[in-house]
Amino acid sequence: MSVAILRRPPAAVDADLAQAFPPLLAQVLANRGIHRRDELPLELGALPSFASLKGVGEAVELLERALREGRRILIVGDFDADGATSTALALRALRAMGAAQVDYLVPNRFEYGYGLTPEIVEVAADYQPDLLITVDNGISSLRGVAAAQARGIKVLVTDHHLPGAELPAAEAIVNPNQPGCEFPSKNLAGVGVIFYVMSALRSRLREAGYFSEKGLAAPNLGDLLDLVALGSVADVVPMDRVNRILVAQGLARIRAGRGCPGITALLRIARRDPGRVVSSDMGFAVGPRLNAAGRMDDMGIGIDCLLCDDPVRADRYAAELDALNRERRDTEGAMREQALAIVERMHLDEEAGLPFGLCLYDPEWHPGVVGILASRIKERLHRPVIAFSDSGESEVKGSARSVSGLHIRDALDAVAAAHPGMLNKFGGHAMAAGLSLERDQLEPFKRAFDAEVRRHLLEDDLRGVVHSDGELDLDAIDLPQVEALRYAMPWGQGFVEPIFDGLFDVISRRVVGDKHLKLELRPAEGGEVMTAMAFFADLEGPAMEADRLHIAYRLDVNEWRGERSVQLIVESIDG
Repeated sequence: MSVAILRRPPAAVDADLAQAFPPLLAQVLANRGIHRRDELPLELGALPSFASLKGVGEAVELLERALREGRRILIVGDFDADGATSTALALRALRAMGAAQVDYLVPNRFEYGYGLTPEIVEVAADYQPDLLITVDNGISSLRGVAAAQARGIKVLVTDHHLPGAELPAAEAIVNPNQPGCEFPSKNLAGVGVIFYVMSALRSRLREAGYFSEKGLAAPNLGDLLDLVALGSVADVVPMDRVNRILVAQGLARIRAGRGCPGITALLRIARRDPGRVVSSDMGFAVGPRLNAAGRMDDMGIGIDCLLCDDPVRADRYAAELDALNRERRDTEGAMREQALAIVERMHLDEEAGLPFGLCLYDPEWHPGVVGILASRIKERLHRPVIAFSDSGESEVKGSARSVSGLHIRDALDAVAAAHPGMLNKFGGHAMAAGLSLERDQLEPFKRAFDAEVRRHLLEDDLRGVVHSDGELDLDAIDLPQVEALRYAMPWGQGFVEPIFDGLFDVISRRVVGDKHLKLELRPAEGGEVMTAMAFFADLEGPAMEADRLHIAYRLDVNEWRGERSVQLIVESIDG
């Protein structure tokens, strides 16, 4: 499928911004809606107060009582990187504040599925908890909360997912997306929400003299921001100012050697220098290895890695997670080939072409990998994709990924409203969601989903677009400028890393590792030859044939045998 490289119209650069930053960085920031220097500081003091989080007062009361009375606390997490970091953060914070009986439970996705279900409450009851705390889940767990309360267990829900029409009747709910919450950022990840709750608890305990009474030092929760940075980037939440502050502070701690041993070990095994870590390392190196535990086995391995304080043991956990990630990549590669074969048959069998909303299903697909499969096919075909696998005798579960212009969770909500009983359950975000339905409902769901997508997207919306910040004179770009761009901000979803474009003559090309393409390129108008890497390249596309390419790229630093040089990372080839 073709991808268009479109240049952003250069935004006007305010004089205040122009005085504070080099011209290239000032222009990039202006292109992302930054106009004044006072919009940029990333100190913790610039964060909004926890006081505006609806439910935080009730949450703190529950937690303070549990700590003072020595109650058993059980954290119920999720099986992705956000859930793992949320769980680890809650455990580290509560233990630092004197919790003697606190443990965690993460549902195995292959046995129990997502969230606080009545079934997982039965498992949780074996821990004999007095208080359950959900992290990165719970906002849709009406039956699970009721089941816990029927057993005399109090429930605190902390979540960031969009709520349904009815909220669970928990003792307290903290979720910036719940009705009536005035917290200024609606984009916190689950780990950001629990960080705020723990910060509010520490503040209450300090004011009440709790730490002096217990002979404890009040913990510096800033030390847990490495977990917040990892979970936020890996969950691809929009990088608004609140998340930029949280991520920037976490990355700064890792670069200063203050990251937890588990994250440091994961960076090293991914061959990333902890002293030079940037947000993309969290998203493309650490996050996938942590997620591999929940996809292929049990997220307990990942959480134990994040909780580990022994560097030697952390290295062993990281090696185990790296092996699981290699297994995940192999499984995903085979599934991707099968999915593309299904798509090819659709091209041949249907005169109308591919559906706008594409649903793919294979009973043998690994249920832990369908989410990343949906992402890969979405990137290739530039349309919303749901990949399904079997889940029991009669049910299928799907993982959905969307494109700009379609809020995928709202689309599923619309399908459910128009077709009562079609979906067993669903939930998620604007760009990603999960759902389950009976297998005999799959074909009618495919038609209903495609019809709903067509209500929101036109044919032109299905062409991939990469937005560029313009063309660069690469001969004038040096390592200090590249590093200034890399470290200026924690780039991410909604605040994308600078991308540039240009025409290049291909001097040489070779395939690396069967999936990637290494290119030697010279700007079409002349200049020095540059090295470029196209990861997971289309090895049958124009990149393998054309003598001249129009590419969109990021600037990166290549390190080889102690030498450092500017390198291009190919984002797209216009074809």
